[in-house]
Amino acid sequence: MGRKNIISIERGMSSHWVGDGFPVNTMLSYSTMGASISPFLLLDYAGPANFEPSNLQRGVGMHPHRGFETVTIVYSGEVEHKDNAGNAGKIGPGDVQWMTAARGILHEERHSKAFSQQGGLLEMIQLWVNLPAKDKMSPPHYQEILNAQIPVVALPDQAGSARIIAGQFGDTVGAARTFTPINLWDVHLNAGSEVQLPSPERFNTALLVLKGSVNINGSQHLHGKELALFGPTGDHVNLKADEDSILLMMNGEPINESIAGHGPFVMNTQEEINKAINDFNGGRF
Repeated sequence: MGRKNIISIERGMSSHWVGDGFPVNTMLSYSTMGASISPFLLLDYAGPANFEPSNLQRGVGMHPHRGFETVTIVYSGEVEHKDNAGNAGKIGPGDVQWMTAARGILHEERHSKAFSQQGGLLEMIQLWVNLPAKDKMSPPHYQEILNAQIPVVALPDQAGSARIIAGQFGDTVGAARTFTPINLWDVHLNAGSEVQLPSPERFNTALLVLKGSVNINGSQHLHGKELALFGPTGDHVNLKADEDSILLMMNGEPINESIAGHGPFVMNTQEEINKAINDFNGGRF
């Protein structure tokens, strides 16, 4: 059908700390980009940052979410999490936590005890994925997806590989279960390689470079900690790796519904936001 065209290049809209453990650059946000990134809401890129050894577990204390999902991908370091439903776990390099907050959850995210004591490099992504109105009040749950559970696809002509976190690449189905059609791939390209990554017609698409440099559609170079946002028309993106590169490719079918958000709550109306605030303050999460 044709390639998708770049509509913007993002180089981190804001740099700030989340708690005392996660120095992040916000690469995508529905508050400024609106429907052009649906079904995604937010993408925070934490690090790469070195932490000195400490007896304190840095991170974010117990906090609420309602109305969407958080997807945490760890590239370096370790993160421990637990929630008020009794779920707890630890994810490290290559692992993914796909948390469906839905009707409401309280959870905390901190550096693991071992990582805190040893110190080292932390690098991770947290992506917020919207839920359609009919699913926003579903029961919350976790998908803890370990590296070994994520299928890997070899790209043509020894171009590299792609880990299929969610969605489908050819005949390979991703590890995560999603409410709406979403593809989320961790792509590793070899220097000098060329590849065509599929992205369905009408799907909103974004490509984040974590390391290296790639040429997109023969016209635009994208370097580390830069993101390209594409229009919905077209069914693929052409890439050539200037050097060994690590990318996060995401695309999804837009959710054509109104969005109302306030901090950790994303619903469809202001009335639903007010109810979320009241429910949280009333201890009903």
